[in-house]
Amino acid sequence: MPRCHALLLVLLAQVAIASPSASLDLVIASIDQGQFKQAQTMIDAGLAQTSLAEETRTSFEFQRERMRRILIDFTLDADALKAAVRKRIPDLADDEFARWDALGLFEHQLIDGRLLYFNRSPSNLFRLSAEARARAKPAVVFNDGPMERANAHHREVRDAAVAGHARSVAPRHLEVTQSLTVNADAVPAGETVRAWIPYPRALPGQQESIRLLGSEPSRHLLAPESAMQRTVYLEKPAVAGKPTVFSVSYALDVFARYVAVDADKVVAATITDELTPFVAERAPHVLFTESIRLLSRQIVGTETNPWHITQKLYAAVDQIPWAGAREYSTITNISDYALHAGHADCGQQTLLLITLLRYNGIPARWQSGMVYSDGDYSNLHDWGQVYIAPYGWIPMDVTSGRLDSADPAIANFYLGGQDAYRIAFNDDYSRPLLPAKQHFRSETVDLQRGEAEWRGGNLYFDQWDYDFTWQVKPAAPEKP
Repeated sequence: MPRCHALLLVLLAQVAIASPSASLDLVIASIDQGQFKQAQTMIDAGLAQTSLAEETRTSFEFQRERMRRILIDFTLDADALKAAVRKRIPDLADDEFARWDALGLFEHQLIDGRLLYFNRSPSNLFRLSAEARARAKPAVVFNDGPMERANAHHREVRDAAVAGHARSVAPRHLEVTQSLTVNADAVPAGETVRAWIPYPRALPGQQESIRLLGSEPSRHLLAPESAMQRTVYLEKPAVAGKPTVFSVSYALDVFARYVAVDADKVVAATITDELTPFVAERAPHVLFTESIRLLSRQIVGTETNPWHITQKLYAAVDQIPWAGAREYSTITNISDYALHAGHADCGQQTLLLITLLRYNGIPARWQSGMVYSDGDYSNLHDWGQVYIAPYGWIPMDVTSGRLDSADPAIANFYLGGQDAYRIAFNDDYSRPLLPAKQHFRSETVDLQRGEAEWRGGNLYFDQWDYDFTWQVKPAAPEKP
């Protein structure tokens, strides 16, 4: 090891001993910069302190786990990435690859001097580049949901809301089963596996009449309605050679929502104690960084009407192309990541929009869950709500974004409107589970797939899978 590098590591270790919190910041920065060996040295020095506070010790241990998770997401070297792209573009030239790489179309990290690419970069390329899509053979077909295109349901919702002077319309009655299956032998036989499966909370006018139909195993603990990330908690012993299967079944009524906002009636919201948290920063993912301030000034300009500001910010974030995301737990600041990565998924776009709205004094909050269809399509999804006085909280889904319709009311449906083909599991992000997990969460922000652990530690996403099935039953009665 070069003497200067060895001296640097000694100095970093001394920082860890002198100031654990400062050292933790250095660890995070080192990981973000791809200096994993350096970060590990600081983590080891920090954990060696016998007087270290338990919360700080856990934070150091999580940063070690974060590095492990990043290396699960970033598995491809340049040759492996080229080979994957050439499955669709057989005549891909090296200079063409280099040009696309220089444009940032392949997400990558330099980790301890080794350039590694995100394992979804090959498929993300075709999301991000029309040129690549034109070169693909066979042609790329995306498995997008039916609500991502203007359709009869959007018209149904808008017409019913306007005609009935109602916000909640077009209900769907559902019966749902969500399961979580831990891989065979992921946990030693006889050990207790603990699982948390997402479960909806009642949201008047959005989802109601929620009824638990059953669970496997039948003994369960249902978190209270007050849990912002609500779950059903289950336990079961692992059996050698067999997967450990958990499931929850429930019924509910889901309503579409639509609010026709008149900009001339909009006023600045009075920020009450109830609204104060929704205009505030919330580290680490909602921070008013200099980049956020600059972007906001560029987008908003001299506009003062809260609705027009919201429309401008929504349109700007809608321009960020969607692409498959690395795990949220590996990202230090998600809204900042969405601003600089050149692409974002639904949760990343939503957190960026929430941050921009809050910076402008407009209350904004998070929702997420599952979307479904009348067919066989379902998926994880994140969206939000914005508070516009005098209308109150209204839906916003910047990922569905502007629809391809000549009718502005349909084109702009997802700013003020929400389809009935989604179930909200979460009314906020990064909130504690009930009962609390003993080990790290696999997903530190969202909760749609579930969580699992055993006495020996957390069970990460590569150790289990989930499934979501549903039936649309005859429509529930119209909400008065």
